[in-house]
Amino acid sequence: MISAQGYADAVRPVLDRLVDSQAEAVGRAADLIAASLRTDGVLQAFGAGHSEVFAAELVARAGGLVPTNRITLHDLVLHGDAPRDVLADPLLERDPAVAHQLYALAAPRPRDVFLVASQSGINGSVVELAMLARGNGHPLIAVTSVEHTARVAPRHPSGHRLADLADVVLDNGAPYGDALLPLEGGGAVCAVSSVTAALLAQLLTAEVVRRFHQAGEVPPIYLSTNVPGGDEHNLALESRYAGRLRRTA
Repeated sequence: MISAQGYADAVRPVLDRLVDSQAEAVGRAADLIAASLRTDGVLQAFGAGHSEVFAAELVARAGGLVPTNRITLHDLVLHGDAPRDVLADPLLERDPAVAHQLYALAAPRPRDVFLVASQSGINGSVVELAMLARGNGHPLIAVTSVEHTARVAPRHPSGHRLADLADVVLDNGAPYGDALLPLEGGGAVCAVSSVTAALLAQLLTAEVVRRFHQAGEVPPIYLSTNVPGGDEHNLALESRYAGRLRRTA
């Protein structure tokens, strides 16, 4: 039955499986992030389409890590010289060329670590940015649906999928097509990758913070800007990374 309760019942086992199946990969990804941040690196997070949710969950979030930068296709207009109407192109994320502009605008430093999220893991901008990250010596974490990406052909001219390039692959647990509830006559409704993205992002954050604590260090964590002293606390931490963290809407 298609209902709110039906979706809730379908989501719960997906989340339980993800926590169990991805524990080792989350730990290895946290190792890469913690090592980067402890040596003045920044986590560079990118996702196109609805996979932007993963980057948004990691960046500039109360209770989250301060040294994080969100890369988005909107950077082409907000920080580059592309006209606004370029964002109206529904196939923009399939263009490998935009990844070079995004990388240049992010201006990552050698110690930065990249996290690239994509449900399908096949589109040009996603794969090209992953190739740029690896080619420039950055550790790379991929977040994708292992089931989905295995069933679709790569769109990047190299023939690579995102998962082929990563040091660590996090499986978001979403099925082929993303939606959970099958419809009579074909198709399905109610996607799950955004829900699992939020969970994976917070699991990663917790494990990175744990590694700081194990080393006897204080992790750089945001306070909510809606509590007393939050703005002052956050600005003091952000000042250590002046010009490296974008905090645009």
